[in-house]
Amino acid sequence: MNKRLIGWAEQGLFVLAVFILFLVLFADKIVVPVWLQPVGRMHPLLLHFPIVILLLAMIMEAFRFRVASSVNRSDKEKSDDSGFGFAEVYSLFLSNLLLIGILFAGITVIMGLFLSKEDGYTGDVLQWHKWSGIGIFYVATLVYWGRKKTWYTGRIAQVGALTTVGFLIGAGHNGATLTHGDNFLFEPLTSQAKSAPVPLDQAVVFTNVIRPIIEQKCLSCHNPDKLKGQLSFASVESILKGGKSGKLFVPGQPDSSLLMQRIHLPLDQKKHMPPSGKTQLTSQEIALLSLWVKGRAEFNKKVIDLPPRDSLRFMASALFKASEPVDEYDFDAADDETIKKLNNDYRTIAPVAKGSPALAVNLYNKSAYKPEKLAELSPIQEQVVYLSLNKLPVKDADLKQVSGFKNLQKLNLSFTDITGRGLTELTSLEQLKTLSLSGTKVQYADLQKLIGQFRGLKTLSLWNTELTTVQIAQLQKTNTKVQIIAGFDGATSEPIKLNPPQLKNNSTIFSQSLVLQLKHPIKGVQIRYTTDGTEPDSVNSPVFTNQTVFDQPTLVKAKAYKEGWFGSNVASFDLYKRTYIPDSVSLLLPLNPVHQADGAHTFFDGKLGTFNANSPAWANNWAGFKKNDMALVSEFTKPVSLSAVGLRIMVEEETGIFPPGTIEIWGGANRDHLKLISTLKPDQPIKKSPPVLKAVTCRFSPQTISCLKIIAKPVSQLPDWHANKGKPALLLVDEVFFN
Repeated sequence: MNKRLIGWAEQGLFVLAVFILFLVLFADKIVVPVWLQPVGRMHPLLLHFPIVILLLAMIMEAFRFRVASSVNRSDKEKSDDSGFGFAEVYSLFLSNLLLIGILFAGITVIMGLFLSKEDGYTGDVLQWHKWSGIGIFYVATLVYWGRKKTWYTGRIAQVGALTTVGFLIGAGHNGATLTHGDNFLFEPLTSQAKSAPVPLDQAVVFTNVIRPIIEQKCLSCHNPDKLKGQLSFASVESILKGGKSGKLFVPGQPDSSLLMQRIHLPLDQKKHMPPSGKTQLTSQEIALLSLWVKGRAEFNKKVIDLPPRDSLRFMASALFKASEPVDEYDFDAADDETIKKLNNDYRTIAPVAKGSPALAVNLYNKSAYKPEKLAELSPIQEQVVYLSLNKLPVKDADLKQVSGFKNLQKLNLSFTDITGRGLTELTSLEQLKTLSLSGTKVQYADLQKLIGQFRGLKTLSLWNTELTTVQIAQLQKTNTKVQIIAGFDGATSEPIKLNPPQLKNNSTIFSQSLVLQLKHPIKGVQIRYTTDGTEPDSVNSPVFTNQTVFDQPTLVKAKAYKEGWFGSNVASFDLYKRTYIPDSVSLLLPLNPVHQADGAHTFFDGKLGTFNANSPAWANNWAGFKKNDMALVSEFTKPVSLSAVGLRIMVEEETGIFPPGTIEIWGGANRDHLKLISTLKPDQPIKKSPPVLKAVTCRFSPQTISCLKIIAKPVSQLPDWHANKGKPALLLVDEVFFN
């Protein structure tokens, strides 16, 4: 490397040192623009190059003085064609190598600092990785400049080289933890130590079935040190909390759960989980997660506490050493490749126990079901002992296909479209012990005639059918060997709690008045309500009649009551008034990229957002502001008289969603003649404040205006008590009310 090039490189090294120092000192105030973010994301691409160069350079530096001393002592130093001796060539090569390594290390550090400003990079591991990377650059820089000084000795060279290598190892280890998850280096050893089989009677569904899937496929991106989407899988508490997009799952509803929705997205979509390039979930792992959520996502339940023929128990039992007797079967196991081909996103097939040839089959998804799905199972008909068609549009005619599963022991037809006339086809199933017909249209006459023909039947489920209590009692009386499960009868059983009342109105936003409509799924329920913020009771609170008219913004609280039941939890309904809708609206500044909704029109579409991340109302109804103010201009063709402007917002302090710091209302005849007519500083949440959806309202003396501008400023820095202290808060707004 010629002297001029070295001079430029050394000047560049000085510039890098100053720039990195600037980035470190003003880290809290620096916002990386979107166009510069790809530069930060090149950090993992480039970092391996300076690591290799610096490792080589520091090893050579540690032995430089010994090499020079050895050559001088032996008096064997010879000149090359350029007149340089071996020691000089060694030193010159090392100097250039070190300079190149430091320059690339500096560039890599800058990229890493840019990358760390993106969402999802927090925690102690990130800090250790960041400071060890910065340490590499500055220690190596000191070595480079110091090695030319007279005071620089072999001992100092060794200490500098050893320090730099130490920083390299630390930065590499913490970088691997950020990328691949905690304990990445020693995971093969620790996982082997943990791999001892758990007896089935000790296995916990979450701990021993679900958590291993999470640790292998989710934890590397969602941990306290790398909070992608502000979501962590590190603990039960963080799993229940969810992330930036809301709760992970709706207990009992896998199809509505964000966790399963993201898993089922096409691989090429950005939000598919795990991301493209990461190890994907197997069909069995997806089925286990889905069944766990369907079983209300319980964290402490043991596998053996699940019902004996539960689908999740069937699949989980195959993972553990059996500690309970397993049924013996006189048929051979099905071909593994055949089972693998028949497994898909809407059909799971698994052994009922480890080593057992018997299979459990579950079919899902109404829209994907066709009778041909049953015919496709003909290669394994002999091995199927459990079949679930729950909530599928199965017809009476389909039961002829089911009758071919001659070893079937448990059949779930609950909430299908059968009427009972096709049950004759099933009487040939001599091994059938459990039959579920709940929620179907089976008739008493059909059951009375056929139930005795099921020779091995032990349990029959008939709750939520058209059969009366008397008819079910008569069936039980004449078929004593069969246990008939009829479900809950509020008149004779212990009381249980009613569901809360539900809203029938499409929207609770009105311009003049609103007739509130509430409903309840159980007949004979009485709904009582209040409008003063107190909890309704069953005696003094007025009875709701679906004829109550509201003409002002109101918080309605309602409870359901019925004799023989416990009263429901309180349901709250916010009613919002909006007298005027502007003729044109526009935003002066861009929305947060993640929360675009429908732009400026979002605020007047009458669609309210929710907390529930699994609802389209979360993804489509919230407009977000973080780096920019909300600057909304509304214009009216004819002047209007306004005295209040309200913003409906979300407040969720744990995830950094705060009210605006200040709200300014400007009004006038047109955009060029606006004056400040009101300012409001909304109350800010304190630590552990409960999440809330509310309207913050600026009130002022009546003003006649044709143009109105709202400036709502997001909180610039989260408070010191917050986990993301110093970072800007997110402001979410879904509706604006002009009155």
